[in-house]
Amino acid sequence: MEKRMIEVLKPGLATSVQDLGRSGYQQLGMVVAGAMDHFALQIGNILVGNRRSAAGLEVVLMGPKLRFLKDTVIAICGADLSPTIDGKTIQLWKSYRLSEGQILSFGKPVTGSYAYIAVSGGIQTPRIMGSRSTYVKAKIGGLDGQYLVKGDVLPTGDPVLGCSGRQLHPNLVPDYDKPRRIRVILGPDDKSFTKQGIRTFLTGTYKKTSRTDRMGTRLIGPKITHAKGADIISDATFPGTIQVPANGQPIILLADRQPTGGYTRIATVITEDIPRLAQIQPGKELTFEAVSLGLAHNLYMRRERMLKLLSQVGQGVHP
Repeated sequence: MEKRMIEVLKPGLATSVQDLGRSGYQQLGMVVAGAMDHFALQIGNILVGNRRSAAGLEVVLMGPKLRFLKDTVIAICGADLSPTIDGKTIQLWKSYRLSEGQILSFGKPVTGSYAYIAVSGGIQTPRIMGSRSTYVKAKIGGLDGQYLVKGDVLPTGDPVLGCSGRQLHPNLVPDYDKPRRIRVILGPDDKSFTKQGIRTFLTGTYKKTSRTDRMGTRLIGPKITHAKGADIISDATFPGTIQVPANGQPIILLADRQPTGGYTRIATVITEDIPRLAQIQPGKELTFEAVSLGLAHNLYMRRERMLKLLSQVGQGVHP
Protein backbone atom coordinates (compact mmCIF):
# COMPACT_ATOMS: atom_id res chain seq x y z
CA MET A 1 0.00 0.00 0.00
CA GLU A 2 1.26 3.47 -0.91
CA LYS A 3 2.09 5.75 2.04
CA ARG A 4 3.17 9.38 2.32
CA MET A 5 6.54 8.63 3.84
CA ILE A 6 9.24 11.25 3.17
CA GLU A 7 9.04 15.01 3.72
CA VAL A 8 11.55 17.26 1.95
CA LEU A 9 12.97 19.82 4.40
CA LYS A 10 15.74 20.94 2.04
CA PRO A 11 15.85 19.76 -1.59
CA GLY A 12 19.59 19.68 -2.26
CA LEU A 13 21.15 20.63 -5.59
CA ALA A 14 19.17 18.51 -8.08
CA THR A 15 17.55 15.63 -6.20
CA SER A 16 15.18 13.56 -8.33
CA VAL A 17 13.24 10.32 -8.45
CA GLN A 18 15.00 7.81 -10.72
CA ASP A 19 14.71 4.13 -11.56
CA LEU A 20 16.43 2.22 -14.39
CA GLY A 21 14.89 4.40 -17.09
CA ARG A 22 12.18 4.65 -19.70
CA SER A 23 13.35 2.14 -22.31
CA GLY A 24 11.60 1.23 -25.56
CA TYR A 25 10.50 4.72 -26.64
CA GLN A 26 13.58 6.28 -28.23
CA GLN A 27 12.13 5.73 -31.71
CA LEU A 28 9.40 8.16 -30.64
CA GLY A 29 11.95 10.71 -29.50
CA MET A 30 11.56 9.97 -25.79
CA VAL A 31 14.67 10.20 -23.62
CA VAL A 32 15.49 7.14 -21.49
CA ALA A 33 16.52 9.04 -18.31
CA GLY A 34 17.06 6.79 -15.25
CA ALA A 35 19.88 6.62 -12.72
CA MET A 36 23.29 7.91 -13.78
CA ASP A 37 24.83 5.05 -11.76
CA HIS A 38 22.64 1.98 -12.32
CA PHE A 39 24.90 -0.20 -10.18
CA ALA A 40 24.62 1.95 -7.04
CA LEU A 41 20.83 2.22 -7.33
CA GLN A 42 20.42 -1.53 -7.83
CA ILE A 43 22.63 -2.41 -4.87
CA GLY A 44 20.70 0.03 -2.71
CA ASN A 45 17.45 -1.61 -3.70
CA ILE A 46 18.82 -5.07 -2.92
CA LEU A 47 19.95 -3.93 0.53
CA VAL A 48 16.45 -2.68 1.46
CA GLY A 49 14.54 -5.64 0.05
CA ASN A 50 13.27 -4.02 -3.17
CA ARG A 51 13.30 -5.20 -6.75
CA ARG A 52 16.43 -3.98 -8.50
CA SER A 53 14.32 -1.76 -10.76
CA ALA A 54 12.55 0.11 -7.93
CA ALA A 55 12.68 3.90 -7.92
CA GLY A 56 14.89 5.72 -5.44
CA LEU A 57 16.25 9.23 -5.01
CA GLU A 58 19.27 10.42 -6.97
CA VAL A 59 21.37 12.97 -5.08
CA VAL A 60 23.91 15.18 -6.88
CA LEU A 61 26.95 16.50 -4.94
CA MET A 62 24.89 18.57 -2.46
CA GLY A 63 22.30 16.36 -0.79
CA PRO A 64 18.82 17.02 0.61
CA LYS A 65 17.50 17.04 4.16
CA LEU A 66 14.62 14.58 4.56
CA ARG A 67 12.26 13.72 7.42
CA PHE A 68 10.81 10.20 7.48
CA LEU A 69 7.15 10.16 8.51
CA LYS A 70 6.93 6.40 9.15
CA ASP A 71 9.31 3.65 10.24
CA THR A 72 11.27 2.36 7.26
CA VAL A 73 14.63 1.01 6.04
CA ILE A 74 17.02 2.96 3.81
CA ALA A 75 20.44 2.51 2.22
CA ILE A 76 22.77 5.12 0.72
CA CYS A 77 24.94 3.87 -2.15
CA GLY A 78 27.25 5.52 -4.65
CA ALA A 79 29.06 8.79 -3.92
CA ASP A 80 30.18 9.62 -0.40
CA LEU A 81 28.33 12.86 0.31
CA SER A 82 28.77 12.56 4.09
CA PRO A 83 25.30 11.21 5.01
CA THR A 84 24.01 11.42 8.59
CA ILE A 85 20.91 10.28 10.48
CA ASP A 86 19.98 12.77 13.21
CA GLY A 87 23.51 14.15 12.92
CA LYS A 88 25.27 10.78 13.32
CA THR A 89 27.47 9.60 10.44
CA ILE A 90 26.29 6.44 8.68
CA GLN A 91 28.07 4.02 6.37
CA LEU A 92 27.49 3.75 2.65
CA TRP A 93 26.38 0.46 1.07
CA LYS A 94 24.55 -0.56 4.27
CA SER A 95 20.85 -0.60 5.22
CA TYR A 96 19.54 1.23 8.30
CA ARG A 97 16.18 1.18 10.05
CA LEU A 98 14.74 4.64 10.63
CA SER A 99 12.01 5.49 13.11
CA GLU A 100 9.22 7.98 12.51
CA GLY A 101 10.55 11.53 12.68
CA GLN A 102 14.21 10.77 12.05
CA ILE A 103 16.09 13.06 9.67
CA LEU A 104 18.54 12.15 6.91
CA SER A 105 21.03 14.87 5.93
CA PHE A 106 24.17 15.20 3.83
CA GLY A 107 27.41 17.16 4.21
CA LYS A 108 30.35 17.81 1.93
CA PRO A 109 31.12 15.59 -1.09
CA VAL A 110 34.10 13.31 -0.44
CA THR A 111 34.24 10.93 -3.42
CA GLY A 112 31.95 10.56 -6.41
CA SER A 113 29.12 12.75 -7.70
CA TYR A 114 25.88 10.76 -7.49
CA ALA A 115 24.48 9.09 -4.37
CA TYR A 116 21.28 7.03 -4.25
CA ILE A 117 18.77 6.81 -1.43
CA ALA A 118 17.00 3.46 -1.65
CA VAL A 119 13.88 3.23 0.52
CA SER A 120 12.26 -0.08 1.37
CA GLY A 121 9.03 -0.33 -0.62
CA GLY A 122 10.39 2.00 -3.32
CA ILE A 123 9.36 5.53 -4.24
CA GLN A 124 5.80 5.20 -5.57
CA THR A 125 5.29 8.19 -7.84
CA PRO A 126 3.16 7.49 -10.97
CA ARG A 127 4.69 5.52 -13.83
CA ILE A 128 4.94 7.32 -17.16
CA MET A 129 5.72 5.03 -20.11
CA GLY A 130 6.66 2.28 -17.68
CA SER A 131 9.06 4.33 -15.55
CA ARG A 132 8.98 6.68 -12.56
CA SER A 133 12.21 8.41 -13.67
CA THR A 134 12.22 12.19 -13.72
CA TYR A 135 13.03 13.91 -17.01
CA VAL A 136 12.95 17.59 -16.17
CA LYS A 137 13.10 19.03 -19.71
CA ALA A 138 9.87 17.24 -20.64
CA LYS A 139 8.39 17.64 -17.13
CA ILE A 140 7.52 13.96 -16.80
CA GLY A 141 8.11 11.35 -14.10
CA GLY A 142 9.00 11.82 -10.45
CA LEU A 143 6.99 14.50 -8.65
CA ASP A 144 5.43 16.71 -11.35
CA GLY A 145 8.44 16.13 -13.60
CA GLN A 146 10.68 18.33 -11.45
CA TYR A 147 13.60 18.13 -9.07
CA LEU A 148 12.46 17.97 -5.45
CA VAL A 149 11.52 21.22 -3.71
CA LYS A 150 11.03 22.10 -0.06
CA GLY A 151 7.68 20.82 1.22
CA ASP A 152 7.36 17.90 -1.18
CA VAL A 153 6.11 14.67 0.39
CA LEU A 154 7.10 11.45 -1.35
CA PRO A 155 4.95 8.30 -1.36
CA THR A 156 6.56 4.90 -0.81
CA GLY A 157 5.41 1.30 -0.70
CA ASP A 158 5.21 -0.89 2.40
CA PRO A 159 8.69 -1.35 3.91
CA VAL A 160 10.38 -4.64 4.77
CA LEU A 161 11.62 -3.68 8.23
CA GLY A 162 13.54 -6.91 8.75
CA CYS A 163 16.15 -6.10 6.11
CA SER A 164 18.02 -3.47 8.15
CA GLY A 165 21.70 -4.10 8.88
CA ARG A 166 22.52 -5.62 5.50
CA GLN A 167 25.84 -4.53 4.02
CA LEU A 168 27.59 -5.03 0.71
CA HIS A 169 30.86 -6.94 1.04
CA PRO A 170 33.80 -4.47 0.93
CA ASN A 171 35.34 -6.36 -2.01
CA LEU A 172 32.31 -5.43 -4.12
CA VAL A 173 32.25 -1.72 -3.25
CA PRO A 174 33.45 0.47 -6.16
CA ASP A 175 36.59 2.54 -5.59
CA TYR A 176 35.97 5.97 -7.13
CA ASP A 177 39.53 7.09 -6.32
CA LYS A 178 41.38 4.46 -8.36
CA PRO A 179 42.94 5.46 -11.72
CA ARG A 180 40.18 6.86 -13.91
CA ARG A 181 40.74 4.77 -17.04
CA ILE A 182 37.50 4.48 -18.99
CA ARG A 183 37.17 1.55 -21.40
CA VAL A 184 35.55 2.13 -24.78
CA ILE A 185 34.64 0.37 -28.01
CA LEU A 186 35.84 2.39 -31.01
CA GLY A 187 33.24 3.51 -33.55
CA PRO A 188 30.87 3.64 -35.21
CA ASP A 189 32.43 6.70 -36.87
CA ASP A 190 36.11 6.09 -36.05
CA LYS A 191 36.95 6.16 -39.78
CA SER A 192 35.99 9.84 -39.74
CA PHE A 193 39.12 10.62 -37.69
CA THR A 194 42.79 10.69 -38.64
CA LYS A 195 45.08 7.97 -37.30
CA GLN A 196 46.73 10.64 -35.18
CA GLY A 197 43.29 11.70 -33.94
CA ILE A 198 42.58 8.16 -32.73
CA ARG A 199 46.02 7.98 -31.08
CA THR A 200 45.40 11.31 -29.38
CA PHE A 201 42.06 10.07 -28.06
CA LEU A 202 43.58 6.87 -26.64
CA THR A 203 46.79 8.36 -25.22
CA GLY A 204 45.69 11.81 -24.10
CA THR A 205 44.52 12.84 -20.65
CA TYR A 206 41.16 14.63 -20.50
CA LYS A 207 39.55 16.66 -17.76
CA LYS A 208 35.86 16.55 -16.88
CA THR A 209 34.61 20.13 -17.09
CA SER A 210 31.90 21.87 -15.09
CA ARG A 211 29.71 21.64 -18.20
CA THR A 212 28.40 18.32 -16.96
CA ASP A 213 24.83 17.27 -16.27
CA ARG A 214 22.48 14.33 -16.71
CA MET A 215 22.49 14.78 -20.50
CA GLY A 216 26.24 14.46 -20.85
CA THR A 217 29.69 15.64 -19.92
CA ARG A 218 32.11 17.83 -21.85
CA LEU A 219 35.81 17.06 -21.61
CA ILE A 220 38.83 19.24 -22.30
CA GLY A 221 42.21 17.97 -23.41
CA PRO A 222 44.31 17.27 -26.52
CA LYS A 223 42.43 18.12 -29.72
CA ILE A 224 41.17 15.11 -31.68
CA THR A 225 41.56 15.65 -35.43
CA HIS A 226 38.96 14.66 -38.01
CA ALA A 227 39.79 13.11 -41.39
CA LYS A 228 36.48 14.44 -42.68
CA GLY A 229 34.04 16.95 -41.28
CA ALA A 230 32.74 16.75 -37.73
CA ASP A 231 29.08 16.63 -38.77
CA ILE A 232 27.11 13.56 -39.86
CA ILE A 233 23.51 12.94 -40.83
CA SER A 234 21.70 12.58 -37.50
CA ASP A 235 22.04 9.01 -36.27
CA ALA A 236 21.39 6.99 -33.11
CA THR A 237 23.13 7.69 -29.82
CA PHE A 238 23.64 5.26 -26.94
CA PRO A 239 24.53 5.42 -23.26
CA GLY A 240 28.18 6.45 -23.29
CA THR A 241 28.34 7.63 -26.92
CA ILE A 242 31.40 9.87 -27.33
CA GLN A 243 30.83 12.63 -29.86
CA VAL A 244 33.60 14.88 -31.18
CA PRO A 245 32.43 18.21 -32.65
CA ALA A 246 34.61 20.48 -34.81
CA ASN A 247 36.59 21.81 -31.82
CA GLY A 248 38.05 18.33 -31.24
CA GLN A 249 36.91 18.11 -27.60
CA PRO A 250 34.88 15.00 -26.62
CA ILE A 251 31.30 15.06 -25.37
CA ILE A 252 30.06 11.91 -23.61
CA LEU A 253 26.30 11.34 -23.70
CA LEU A 254 24.63 10.00 -20.56
CA ALA A 255 21.19 9.25 -19.09
CA ASP A 256 19.22 12.23 -20.44
CA ARG A 257 20.90 12.15 -23.87
CA GLN A 258 18.89 12.87 -27.00
CA PRO A 259 17.97 9.74 -29.07
CA THR A 260 19.91 11.00 -32.13
CA GLY A 261 22.86 13.27 -32.74
CA GLY A 262 24.73 14.92 -35.61
CA TYR A 263 28.38 14.81 -34.46
CA THR A 264 30.89 12.09 -35.33
CA ARG A 265 30.97 9.26 -32.76
CA ILE A 266 34.54 8.19 -32.08
CA ALA A 267 33.67 5.53 -29.47
CA THR A 268 31.19 4.32 -26.88
CA VAL A 269 31.92 3.78 -23.18
CA ILE A 270 31.27 0.16 -22.19
CA THR A 271 28.28 -0.43 -19.91
CA GLU A 272 30.51 -1.66 -17.08
CA ASP A 273 32.33 1.69 -16.90
CA ILE A 274 29.42 4.14 -17.26
CA PRO A 275 28.83 4.28 -13.47
CA ARG A 276 32.52 5.07 -12.85
CA LEU A 277 32.44 7.74 -15.55
CA ALA A 278 29.32 9.34 -14.03
CA GLN A 279 30.93 9.38 -10.58
CA ILE A 280 34.03 11.31 -11.67
CA GLN A 281 33.77 14.80 -10.21
CA PRO A 282 34.18 17.90 -12.40
CA GLY A 283 37.83 18.95 -12.55
CA LYS A 284 39.13 15.38 -12.30
CA GLU A 285 41.11 13.72 -15.10
CA LEU A 286 40.48 10.52 -17.05
CA THR A 287 41.95 8.50 -19.91
CA PHE A 288 40.48 6.09 -22.46
CA GLU A 289 41.36 2.50 -23.38
CA ALA A 290 39.98 0.66 -26.42
CA VAL A 291 38.68 -2.87 -25.72
CA SER A 292 36.88 -5.50 -27.76
CA LEU A 293 33.13 -5.97 -27.97
CA GLY A 294 33.62 -9.47 -26.59
CA LEU A 295 35.33 -8.19 -23.44
CA ALA A 296 32.66 -5.54 -22.96
CA HIS A 297 29.95 -8.19 -23.24
CA ASN A 298 31.72 -10.52 -20.80
CA LEU A 299 32.13 -7.74 -18.23
CA TYR A 300 28.47 -6.80 -18.56
CA MET A 301 27.32 -10.40 -18.11
CA ARG A 302 29.59 -10.85 -15.09
CA ARG A 303 28.10 -7.76 -13.44
CA GLU A 304 24.56 -8.88 -14.30
CA ARG A 305 25.14 -12.37 -12.83
CA MET A 306 26.49 -10.80 -9.64
CA LEU A 307 23.46 -8.53 -9.27
CA LYS A 308 21.06 -11.40 -9.87
CA LEU A 309 22.87 -13.53 -7.32
CA LEU A 310 22.80 -10.77 -4.72
CA SER A 311 19.09 -10.14 -5.23
CA GLN A 312 18.06 -13.80 -5.27
CA VAL A 313 20.13 -15.45 -2.58
CA GLY A 314 21.87 -12.62 -0.73
CA GLN A 315 25.44 -13.72 -1.45
CA GLY A 316 27.76 -10.83 -0.59
CA VAL A 317 25.00 -9.03 1.31
CA HIS A 318 25.27 -9.92 4.96
CA PRO A 319 23.53 -8.87 8.17
